[in-house]
Amino acid sequence: MRQALALAERAAAMGEVPVGAVLVKDGEIVGEGWNCPIATHDPTAHAEIVALRAAGAKLGNYRLVDSSLYVTLEPCVMCMGAIVHARVKRLVYGAADPKRGAAGSALQLAEVEFLNHRVEVLGGILADVCGTRLKAFFQNRR
Repeated sequence: MRQALALAERAAAMGEVPVGAVLVKDGEIVGEGWNCPIATHDPTAHAEIVALRAAGAKLGNYRLVDSSLYVTLEPCVMCMGAIVHARVKRLVYGAADPKRGAAGSALQLAEVEFLNHRVEVLGGILADVCGTRLKAFFQNRR
């Protein structure tokens, strides 16, 4: 999670919402990402999606079976959909997102009946640090 926080700082330095993500498989980081939709003009360039794409390219497979994704903010609906479709085994996130979080706060997409894969979810890891970083970013923008 500390590596994801460092990546979130890259996003903040670019004027993006400070969210970072790290995908780990077999104890090795295989994908990293930070929010960059503004810089890339790509609404799908959330940290999680960037990390999933990097891992898929590195591993030569869109199925990221037995991997764990660490992200500083609870994923949105789009990102949870991608996490499920990639067959990520475990999601670990920092700060909850009560308005848009799709891993247990606003929605629970990790275990819905109509999807054929279930993701283990563990939230609240370094939540204070992750949440404080996000709050500071938005306070500075106001």
